[in-house]
Amino acid sequence: MQNNPYGIEALWTQGDWVIKSVALLLLMMSVASWFVILIRGYGLLRLRPARRSAVAFWHAQSFDEGLHRLGESPFHHLASEAQAAVDHHAQHKSDLHGMLPIGEWLTASLRAAIDETVEQLQRGLSILASVGATAPFVGLFGTVWGIYRALVSIGVSGQASIDKVAGPVGEALIMTAFGLAVAIPAVLGYNALTRANKGLLSHLNRFAHQLHAYFLTGAPPVRSRVASIKPASGGN
Repeated sequence: MQNNPYGIEALWTQGDWVIKSVALLLLMMSVASWFVILIRGYGLLRLRPARRSAVAFWHAQSFDEGLHRLGESPFHHLASEAQAAVDHHAQHKSDLHGMLPIGEWLTASLRAAIDETVEQLQRGLSILASVGATAPFVGLFGTVWGIYRALVSIGVSGQASIDKVAGPVGEALIMTAFGLAVAIPAVLGYNALTRANKGLLSHLNRFAHQLHAYFLTGAPPVRSRVASIKPASGGN
C-alpha cells in the first residue's frame, strides 16, 4: 500500500516546529479532556445507587442504621453534617451561633454541606470548558500557519504548482480537523456531566429538605416538592 504523502505521518515528518507544537498542544488538550470525562463519568455512575439508598434511609429503624444504608456518598455526608450541626448547636448554646434558632443554624449547615459537594462535582469541568472553547482556535492557528507556508512556497518557487502547495494546505486542513476532534468531545462531555450533576444536586436538595424537617419535627415530610432548603419559621 502506497503511503499518503499528505497524511498525518507526512504532517509530522515534514511540518515545522510550529505545526508540531500545535499538534502536541491539541494532543495534550485531548488527553486532559478525556481524562476528566472518564473520571467524572465513572464517579457519577458510582453514585447512582446512592439515590436509591436515600429513599431506603427513611425506612431505617434508627438514624445510625440509616447512615449505614447511605454508604460513602454525598447523601451520607449531608446527613452526617446535619446531625453534627444539631449536636453542636445543643452543646454550645452559650456561644454566638448557639443564640441562633436551630432552624437557621441547620439550614446554614446543610447549605454548606451541599456547597462542598457542588465544589467536588465541578472539579475538572473548567478544563472541559476551556478545551471546548479554545481547541478550534488552536487548530485554526495551525490552519493559518499552513496556508502561510503554502504562500511562501509559491513565492519562493515563482509558480503555483500543486506540488508546492498541496503539502502545506494538507497540513492546514488536518490541523482544522484536529481542533474540531478535540473540541467536540470536550463540549459534549461538559454538557453531559453538567446535566448529570444538576440531577444529583436536585436529589440532594430534596434530601436536605427532608433532613431539615426531620431534625425540627422528628419526622420527614411524606411528600416534598421543595427543591431548595428554606429556613424554618419560628424559633427554637
